[in-house]
Amino acid sequence: MNEKRKIINDPVYGFITINHPLLFQIIAHPYYQRLRRIHQMALAYLVYPGAVHTRLHHSLGAYHLMCNALNELKAKGVNITEEENIAAKAAILLHDVGHGPFSHALENQLLKGVHHEELSLQIMYAMNEDLNGALTMAIDIFTDKHPKKFLHQLVSGQLDVDRMDYLTRDSFFTGVSEGVIGYDRILKMLVVHNGELMVEEKGIYSIEKFLVARRQMYWQVYLHKTVLAAEKMLVNILKRVRYLIEKGDNNLQTGTTVDYFLHDFKGTITKEVLQRFCALDDIDFSFAVKKWSHHSDKVLNELCNRLLNRKLLKVKIQSDEFDAAFLQQKIKETATQLNITEEEASYFAFSGEAVNTLYKTEDEKINILFKDGTVKSISAIDDALIHQTISSPVKKFYICSL
Repeated sequence: MNEKRKIINDPVYGFITINHPLLFQIIAHPYYQRLRRIHQMALAYLVYPGAVHTRLHHSLGAYHLMCNALNELKAKGVNITEEENIAAKAAILLHDVGHGPFSHALENQLLKGVHHEELSLQIMYAMNEDLNGALTMAIDIFTDKHPKKFLHQLVSGQLDVDRMDYLTRDSFFTGVSEGVIGYDRILKMLVVHNGELMVEEKGIYSIEKFLVARRQMYWQVYLHKTVLAAEKMLVNILKRVRYLIEKGDNNLQTGTTVDYFLHDFKGTITKEVLQRFCALDDIDFSFAVKKWSHHSDKVLNELCNRLLNRKLLKVKIQSDEFDAAFLQQKIKETATQLNITEEEASYFAFSGEAVNTLYKTEDEKINILFKDGTVKSISAIDDALIHQTISSPVKKFYICSL
């Protein structure tokens, strides 16, 4: 066994230990190092200035919680081989490796119709080639093909270490204390029963706190109306650039990999496309926005300058849809104010909906294992805090305008 050990000082958990050759190889890989250049929370720093942590921070944090979870389960007598132990850690390190610039804000925009999890998988396959097949079991765990289902549930499930880390980390960096969950207690309460990950009965209240914290973080941070406005502006910048390219405008080259995805990408993920994608990060896109802020097109110029200088669109949120006439009026007002056509004004005045489903009952369950051996889903447990409302999606409608 290679005795090489590295400790990384993390502001959230203290010291994180890396102590296996495969884990070193993953972390040293250029595709993994790219995560340093991608913000975990996209444009949320425009509202919460401290939210400048990266996908790399989050990946290492989720890895740390995975180490703790595996140790806990092994101490309870769950059979996890050394190979499975390392593979589960490799899978969690790589779970977000497919995130592109500004993550969810630009997902499905830059690479139309390609989800970050699909990209993560393609990148894992490419890295597996580079590492002579050493990631095969990690990929099986990631794709839920490994016979021990609980290992996949730790990577991706209702109670995965990914969620535990991003709630803990995002509340730390934003300063929003509602997101604080007792992750250490939840990890201590994990148990494997009939091959599935469950929570001991005495962990019920910690799980409730976790679910409530998640809901609060969604409305307060992830779907914060100003963050929403900034992200929609970013999407509209891309939309306008695409429109201008179709019109034959040749002044949109940035000299970065962004150009390839705007001009030449045909929609199929090949090895070459993957390499180009892995050369993309927030810096390229931020640079593009700065460059386009000097463009002669008024809509593009205005959108880019507003985003750069935090002159963001105003957002109104309500529980029912906005009246079409009200939106039309906003578009008219914007057209007059900016001296542009109504069609152009629709880049600055538009409506949509934000949805937060806290707990999907149909496909994933958080199961509670009682002392007498019975198993119940948390949504079936009679408790005022957590009753049926927890599984109903919360929808809010928004309208953005100047």
